[in-house]
Parts: sequence; structure tokens; C-alpha cells
Amino acid sequence: MLKVMTIFGTRPEAIKMAPLVKALEAAPDMEPIVTVTAQHRDMLDQVLNLFNITPDYDLNIMSQGQTLYDVTNRALMGLKDVLEEAKPDVVLVHGDTTTTFAGALASFYQEIPVGHVEAGLRTGDIYSPFPEEMNRKLTGSIATYHFAPTASSESNLKKENINTDHLYVTGNTVIDALHMVVDKLKTDAALAEEQNKVLLEAGYDVTRLNEGRKLVLITGHRRENFGDGFIRMVTAMKDLSEKYPEVDFVYPMHLNPNVRKPIHEVFSEDLTRPNFFFIEPLQYLEFVHLMSKATIVLTDSGGIQEEAPGLGKPVLVMRDTTERPEALAFGTVHLVGTDYDKIVNEVSTLLDDAVAYDKMSKAVNPYGDGQACRRIADVLANKETNRYDVK
Repeated sequence: MLKVMTIFGTRPEAIKMAPLVKALEAAPDMEPIVTVTAQHRDMLDQVLNLFNITPDYDLNIMSQGQTLYDVTNRALMGLKDVLEEAKPDVVLVHGDTTTTFAGALASFYQEIPVGHVEAGLRTGDIYSPFPEEMNRKLTGSIATYHFAPTASSESNLKKENINTDHLYVTGNTVIDALHMVVDKLKTDAALAEEQNKVLLEAGYDVTRLNEGRKLVLITGHRRENFGDGFIRMVTAMKDLSEKYPEVDFVYPMHLNPNVRKPIHEVFSEDLTRPNFFFIEPLQYLEFVHLMSKATIVLTDSGGIQEEAPGLGKPVLVMRDTTERPEALAFGTVHLVGTDYDKIVNEVSTLLDDAVAYDKMSKAVNPYGDGQACRRIADVLANKETNRYDVK
């Protein structure tokens, strides 16, 4: 039996690793071990509950006002003891969080091979996104197995002279997770209705959309956007909601006070508006349910650039760079940065121009076919597997 430890700590990692944990559980020749750092406690637990995953080890490192130094230090020292006790044959980390890098480094110190899931994403700027770009570069230097989601990511790794003996193009596991959740919602009417109720309690009544209203779904929380950039983003959203009173704007607000403070600065303390809804952060299931009903997604998140196109939703990315150039090349996302005029103009075009909307909405999603986890499990089991190629 191959002992395979997965290490993750945030909600995005958990979403993308959950279907892989399930694939490892189903494999007859694998002994999966789940370790969480809980870098983001509440948001992580939501995903663990949704996918019925109980961690074998939980470091519970999150603390009030934690810095990158705190997270790295606690994760590294906590993982030392876990790895010594569990003695896995291989460790899988995901993407580009501080937990990812700490997990790879802790494994390296004990000479345990590391598999990097979602390997090879690059912007070329180590400070954008920060600290993610450097986290994934350093993790790539440590890893033995590189599971690149796309041919573009594979190409990035080859340019860095990564050993190609264990370089695989798998598609992105987030599409596997999305398929699992959408299937649940489609086949279980009671579950879908339950999500409507949860959204209502969070602050938005989705039945407003039954009369043909459009919905712009917004997420924004990135560290590099804090400050003037965030103020410009929020101001653009406010002005768009006033320009389009017949369109609903829904913003599940991140718990981070750096996000909430500028929103109040722009909108005042009273956030009540007839068509702008600031709601509480959503669990993954409710978020996918809401995203499936959206017309446009306006975000600075990485993962949503992959997920939303899987549901045929155009994505406008409020960042100056993206480590997902395939999305730009295939036309599923447009970069608008934190530029007030770009945000207003691009949203307006998609709301007003059906041809422009269809062009983005119907573009091919280059990120996966829902089989990424099966391919990764095959590789670890030394089985032949097929490469993911965009058709």
C-alpha cells in the first residue's frame, strides 16, 4: 500500500484537493492520509463537511492577525511532527499558498518525495500575486512529481529545466470538484432549494432572478489590491449598480477587515441598496449555486477564472496579471485590473452587447474534463494514464 499524504490549509486548496482525496480513497492500492494546517479555519471546515472528509491530522494554526511569518513557522514546525509520525511515501501539496510551500519544505527536510498539484502556473512577477508566485516557484523546485493542469503550465516548467520524467498534464482538479457539486445540485431538488434558503439568510433572494433580472457576482479580497486599487474597484461597482438599476450586484464579503473597511468608505456605513447586496461569505456549495445563476463574474480570485467558464460565465479579472494565460487565449476571461474605466466599460459591454457576451460565454474552457484526479492517482500507482489535451 502506498501511503499518500495530502496537505492543505485554505478553502481554495481544499476544494481542489477534495476530489483527489476521494479518488485516493477509492484506489485499492492507496492509503490516503489527510493533513490540514487550517490556515483559514472556518472556510476550510465548510469544504471538509461538504465532501465528507475528516482530517487525520489538524494543525489548527490560524490566529488573529496572522502574518506570513506566523503561518510559515507554525505550518513548518507542525508538519515536522506529523511527517515523523505518519511516515508517508509521498506528499501531495496544491497550488501556491503558504501551506503549499511549508508542506513541500517540511517533506524535503525528511527526504519524502513531493507531488505538486496545479504545478507550473506563472505570471513572471514574484510580487504579483504575492506571495503566491514565489510559493509555487519554490514548491516546483522541491517537487518530484509535477501535475500541470494545462500545456501552458507544462511549458513554463520546461523553461525552468524541471525534470520532465515526472511531468504530467492532467487538467485541473477544480473542474472535478465543480462537476461533483453541480451534479449534486442538479439531481437533488431539495438540496437546491436548501441553497436558495441559505442564500436568503445570507442576504440575497435568488427568486428576484425569476423575472429575468441579470446578476453580476463579485468577489474581491487579494492582498495586492488593498489600498487605492481596492477603492477604485469598489467605486466602479457602486457606479455600475446605479447605471444598471435593473441588474442585481451581489458581493459575498470576505471576512478580512482590509476588505470590509474600504467598502464602508465608498458605500457609507449603511450598505443597504435596492440592487446591491453585500452578503456574508458563502460556503462552496452555495457559491457554486449562486455562480450558476450569475450573468457575469467580476473577481480577483484565481480559481474562479477556471470554475466560472465551466458554467459558461464570462469572467472579468480585477488584477493586472494572471497565471492563467489559457483563459485569456481562449477568451473565457478578460483582465480589467483595478482600473475604474476598464471595469465599468467591460461590465457595460457584457450587459449591453449580446454578441460580445456570447463570444465569452460560449468559449471553450481550457482547464479540464473532470478526470484530473483519476490521472494523478494513476501516476502514483505507476499505471499508464492519458494526457489532458484541450479539444
